[in-house]
Amino acid sequence: MSSSEPLTDASAADASPVESSGAHAASRLDPGAKADILDEVTAGGDPIVRNFVRLVASKGRGGQLRGIAEEFEAIVDREQGRLKVELTTAYALSDDEARGIVARIERSSGRTVEASRAVDPDLIGGMILQAGSLRVDASVRGRLDRLRRELVTRT
Repeated sequence: MSSSEPLTDASAADASPVESSGAHAASRLDPGAKADILDEVTAGGDPIVRNFVRLVASKGRGGQLRGIAEEFEAIVDREQGRLKVELTTAYALSDDEARGIVARIERSSGRTVEASRAVDPDLIGGMILQAGSLRVDASVRGRLDRLRRELVTRT
């Protein structure tokens, strides 16, 4: 279980009435009913997390729990020397290829890397590496786009 999982679960519970109705149903929920739902979702969790979730919800900020959980997880990852990256390639990488790329990222960043993989054939070749707000586009499509922009600005 990740450090922010209880927060993520609670944010999903708080947002689910909104998502299911397409309206602001969560804000129309009786505060007692909302508290009961949050208690159920966080049952068995850390008392500090439970109290925090209730406090956030009682201040009308339940819709921000997902963002809070994501930021908390980023802080924990940073403190533990962990880097989460998304590696998008033009074709599916073999496990050995992916391990090699991850190993290079670990050496250059000095952190443990948790990589998720995606395939986008529109890249033509190469890869895009996304780590937080840092995006490195080493794809053929990216290079062609940069070349096109450069040629357009020169004329």
